[in-house]
Amino acid sequence: MNRGDLNDLNTFLAIADHLSFRAAAAQLGVTSSALSHSIRQLEERLGVRLLHRTTRSVSLTDSGLRLLERLRPGMDQISDALEELKEERRRPSGRLRIYTQQWTAATVIAPVWQRFLSSYPEVHLELCVDSGPTIDIVAGGFDAGLAVRERVPDEMIAVRVTGPMEAAVVASPSYLAKHPAPRTPDDLASHQCVQFRIGRDGEIFRWRFERNGSRKFVSPRGNITVNTAETAIRAALDGLGIVYMLDALAEPFLRSGQLVRVLEPWSPCIEGAYLYYHGRRQPPAALRAFIDMVRAPKGRSGRRSLKNPF
Repeated sequence: MNRGDLNDLNTFLAIADHLSFRAAAAQLGVTSSALSHSIRQLEERLGVRLLHRTTRSVSLTDSGLRLLERLRPGMDQISDALEELKEERRRPSGRLRIYTQQWTAATVIAPVWQRFLSSYPEVHLELCVDSGPTIDIVAGGFDAGLAVRERVPDEMIAVRVTGPMEAAVVASPSYLAKHPAPRTPDDLASHQCVQFRIGRDGEIFRWRFERNGSRKFVSPRGNITVNTAETAIRAALDGLGIVYMLDALAEPFLRSGQLVRVLEPWSPCIEGAYLYYHGRRQPPAALRAFIDMVRAPKGRSGRRSLKNPF
């Protein structure tokens, strides 16, 4: 069946419903003469007469009645299928795949995922948590990614989902009981520090400090290196050394007293997180709903009251 056949059959159905060219034309938004031309073409292709028409009335021939009986269920199914697609477009459902790093999973997704899945029970949220560099989310089959702004590819649409976030340097009370707390970043040279490798084979993260407009970078020393925030936290809790992390990740453990902040006057802020997705694709309803839930209002702090996200 070609496109013209489908259009002409739809025209036939409209005329059969109304038994009037004028009423059918008003429904379809075309002229009566255009409908007459479509029906004439359809009858010529089929080689049968479908309608009896005079200047005053329209009725179906026997062939027209048989075609209507066979055609109506199929066209109703097509109409229902199109309506279902429209409804899916409006109603969040299906799988939502998000590529995220551990810190954005904890600070952006974990605080809202219970509310999101309760609000949209037909959505299946799938997270790929990685500590490596930003990947091509389109090639990877992801609907969206989370990263700092500088790691968002230029062709992507970026939506801010947190405000600026403060870094925190922390250690366990048991570690600080054996080692005097550092007073300046230079004091870290005499401490065990938990080093953080970016990704599997990336560079060791340098700790950045700021105070009174002065910025300082420190390459930490220590006898353990990790590449996930969860492992870094575990190392700090076990008293293996001092850890540099986001204040939002440390907050649950600071509240419980399991960790203690040091060098707080030197703690810098980072820009915060952005959710990004491909601008050439129409975002699915599930992604639009997720963006609405996590979008950061202007002026909001990036700090959130978190439970232990791990």
